[in-house]
Amino acid sequence: MIGEGGPRNAYLTERPMADLSRRSLLLTATALAGLAVLPVLARSSDLTVKTPSGRAVSVSVWKAVGKEAGHILFSHGAASAPWKYQPLVDAWTKAGYSVYAPLHVDSTDHPDRANFQGMASWPARIEDVRALADHLGGPYIAAGHSYGALVALCLGGSAIAVPPEVKTPLRDPRALVSLAFSPPGAGMGFIKAGDYAPLAVPALIQTGDKDVPPGPGGDWKSHLLPYDEAAPGGSRYALVLDGVDHYFGGGICRPELPGPVQAEQLAIAAELSVLFMRAHAGGDKTALVTLNGRLSDKGPARLTVK
Repeated sequence: MIGEGGPRNAYLTERPMADLSRRSLLLTATALAGLAVLPVLARSSDLTVKTPSGRAVSVSVWKAVGKEAGHILFSHGAASAPWKYQPLVDAWTKAGYSVYAPLHVDSTDHPDRANFQGMASWPARIEDVRALADHLGGPYIAAGHSYGALVALCLGGSAIAVPPEVKTPLRDPRALVSLAFSPPGAGMGFIKAGDYAPLAVPALIQTGDKDVPPGPGGDWKSHLLPYDEAAPGGSRYALVLDGVDHYFGGGICRPELPGPVQAEQLAIAAELSVLFMRAHAGGDKTALVTLNGRLSDKGPARLTVK
């Protein structure tokens, strides 16, 4: 799944839809479940960047709370918008990260959406993030959900097919790590087996056991293809959350869903994403020890590394 109302093919069109002990889970839930009900932090500013073709790209900006630890370039899911990910944005800004998120042309909130039907949104997304990365000018964390997770993984080295007019490779050496929530798998669109294998940076790939793609034979495990194809030894993590669907019950991407929001699981995902960024983008050894201490092959949060 990449998000409701995206490019019209079997994948891009979406229909609505150490071991954690019980004590440690309760502690995590108590400390973090409030993320989903925190008051929305005001967006500090917006900016506009221009692509080489002259197209204006609107970017939502949330500044870090306190000392800045780094920049996150975030790409939203198809048909969604940056402000529909507020629980993640709030967690990241409170952890010291500034978030920069372009409004892509496939968003239902984009005024020019009608001019970018079907697969035309794919090269436009690449243009968006390249223009924003050039504006940032330095190292950043590539993050995204669904269609946006595909973007984040490409910035980290994965090689998904693009039209011939799009300059390759898609890899941006300024992208320190890739943070991918529910990326697409092969057989559900234009992703082919082997496309994710060139991933060149540490990555955290998340899915849930209710995150089933639309269509016959859909399997939530397909979202782990980037993890499965990545070469071992590069600090690639897979996070599988029990009871989690593509939208955390409406917690991200589609807040209009009836829910209930999977708030505890979303809080765990946010916490682990911060530990991952601190460890692998920030060189924080304490965060690395803590993150690796959460490795587990059992629920509710199955975290593995290769």
